[in-house]
Amino acid sequence: MNITLSSQLLLVPIEIRKDTRHYIVEDVTSGEFYEMPRVCIDAIHLVQNGEILGEVERQLKEKYPKEEVDLLDFAQQLLELKLITEIDCIKVENKQNKIENLGLLWISPKLGKFFFNKAAFIVYLLLFLINVGLVIYHPSLFPHYKDLFIFHLMVFNIPAWLVLKSILVLIHELGHVLAIRARNLPTKLDVGHRLFLVVLETDMSSAWKLPSKDRNVLYLAGLCFDTVILFLAFVSQLIFSNGSGIFLSIMHVVVMDTFIRMVYQCCIYMKTDLYFIFENISGCYNLMENAQQIIRKWLPFQQPPSKNEVVFAGEKRTVFFYSIFYFAGVFLTISLYVLFYIPQMFYSIKRVLPGFEKAPNSLAFWDSALFILQIEFGLLLLFYSWRKKYLLDR
Repeated sequence: MNITLSSQLLLVPIEIRKDTRHYIVEDVTSGEFYEMPRVCIDAIHLVQNGEILGEVERQLKEKYPKEEVDLLDFAQQLLELKLITEIDCIKVENKQNKIENLGLLWISPKLGKFFFNKAAFIVYLLLFLINVGLVIYHPSLFPHYKDLFIFHLMVFNIPAWLVLKSILVLIHELGHVLAIRARNLPTKLDVGHRLFLVVLETDMSSAWKLPSKDRNVLYLAGLCFDTVILFLAFVSQLIFSNGSGIFLSIMHVVVMDTFIRMVYQCCIYMKTDLYFIFENISGCYNLMENAQQIIRKWLPFQQPPSKNEVVFAGEKRTVFFYSIFYFAGVFLTISLYVLFYIPQMFYSIKRVLPGFEKAPNSLAFWDSALFILQIEFGLLLLFYSWRKKYLLDR
């Protein structure tokens, strides 16, 4: 179907909201959101008023003499985004993406507002400062890689860590869920992964319905709950310092896992909670993709630019600034491997190897053998996850 300057377009139902720098356009039918500059919004308004594309282009060139205005190209983009329903009274055959079913509506917004209001954020901030102070005055509270090993028998350590980690991740995501329900918006929980880590993720897509400043609350919510957990674990270690060895070992694992998760949020070369806050405050979206384009240009071998690269005017400085934090996040990730993961791996090897020197009917032998099987099973799940994401989804 040809689109010409004499064409008239009919758009699907949309809602337009002012954002930090530009505008957010919501496709009400599919639930998709798109960022557009003011010139595109003016074009949409003129199209909705029934103007032909040629007249829309003429008016916009008069209003924006310094902008490159090409209505045929813009109309083609709207068509690709499935935002056009008719061209010159001829219906466009669009296979509309079904709006994703989000739920958890049974969680009361009042419950969400109890945990996320101005007074609550003051409490979260105070707890964060207290946590920093506790580590400074009690350096022994800082996590150590050996904290992972609760039991002498290695075969019990991975299941125990997985159970604790699952509970802690669920609490982190519960923070996001309660924050988004406080705004009476729907959401859902899903499973994904970052690098070598399987993660639980809260669907935050409906957050685009909110003003920019209100979205930050939703992104910070998980870290707020992490701060509370870290505080409780620190205080438990101090109060029950002479208590049960198992209890204190569990608290050490809680501190280590929560600390690592909070550090990972600073690794904004991945799409972490702090990445979305950085993106939201700057008003520059697709930061990661655009920064990766800049980084590729710094490499000795040049790569062709991506078709998805969209850097609006005035955003290049922000993208460059983010690129610096991108590398800082990579450094943090390497630091976590150096301080925790790699030492844990070598310590595990040191603990299990002697078991294989024992008789096959000994407890030490089967402890080592079952521990290795657990590691192999975890690696198989990871490879399956990678295969599903990078091969089967193509």
